[in-house]
Amino acid sequence: MTDRQDVDLTAPLGSGTVPNPLSTAAGCAGFGRELARFVPLDELGTLTTRTVLPRAGAGLPGPRIVAVPGGVLNAVGGQQPGIDGFLRRELPWLAERGVRTVVSIGGHRLEDFAELAARLAGRDGVRGLELNLSAPGAADRGLLFAANPAVSYDVVAAVKAAAPGLPVYAKLAPDQGSVTEVAAACVAAGADGLSMVNTARGMAIDLDARRPALGAPGGLGGLSGPALRPIAVRCVYQVHAGMRAGRMPAVPILAMGGVRTGRDALEFTLAGASGVAVGSELLRDPTAPLRILDELRTELAERGFAAYTDAVGLAHRTTTTEDGRQ
Repeated sequence: MTDRQDVDLTAPLGSGTVPNPLSTAAGCAGFGRELARFVPLDELGTLTTRTVLPRAGAGLPGPRIVAVPGGVLNAVGGQQPGIDGFLRRELPWLAERGVRTVVSIGGHRLEDFAELAARLAGRDGVRGLELNLSAPGAADRGLLFAANPAVSYDVVAAVKAAAPGLPVYAKLAPDQGSVTEVAAACVAAGADGLSMVNTARGMAIDLDARRPALGAPGGLGGLSGPALRPIAVRCVYQVHAGMRAGRMPAVPILAMGGVRTGRDALEFTLAGASGVAVGSELLRDPTAPLRILDELRTELAERGFAAYTDAVGLAHRTTTTEDGRQ
């Protein structure tokens, strides 16, 4: 057993490092202002913002969030200030507080991603970009990028050209085609890391109203919470296995999907993640990131790990196939 205070929590971010592996999942902490009442934001490894789009938007009609067994469905849509509002108001506020900010960006065209990346390159406080290639709660066409390896490749390549030197993470969907094929395409295009996974498409029905519970067109939303975690662990495991097998170069994976405890964070780490993000748990416990980080430190110490990175991918030592069969 290692003394818990001696555990080194340093984690990779692209080719660099951050003090610890904890981040926030895009959307769940907004742009940090509300969360700052409960958590010193500069103590997080990184903070991932709500997805920023080229123009401001009001989002989708309500209801936007509904509780389901094992989690929540959400269909918030593109409620955000647009790139102009983000650069004018939100980013300076984050930079003043020393927050290591990863900006989630999205769009319906390749050119949207490239334009946003160019405007964020070189900005104070921006430590990386997360490309929202899948947004189940926004619009069906937003799923195109994550479903198509060739298109995902083009988006990543365009962003890397527009923002050279800035770490770029591609965010992948759990239910659109082969996650390993899309991951390989993103890495081949120059992605410095992968964020896995976005919410899965789902629906709930309001029994009394006899219609979908969410107000989004078509009633579809994104499933998050503990119900998503086994699917997310599978995706992380398969992609890390692909890296080990030489199907793609090895890059850091930021894992998300139902992280509620330090044990959940360690499970993702053993599957191959180099960092973990907290999402829907923030709705229940806004202090969760630092609590989970403290629990993770204890879990690592009890198992004799001197450093967080020592645990990355260790679940692969006992299996020989990508699907986990021995």
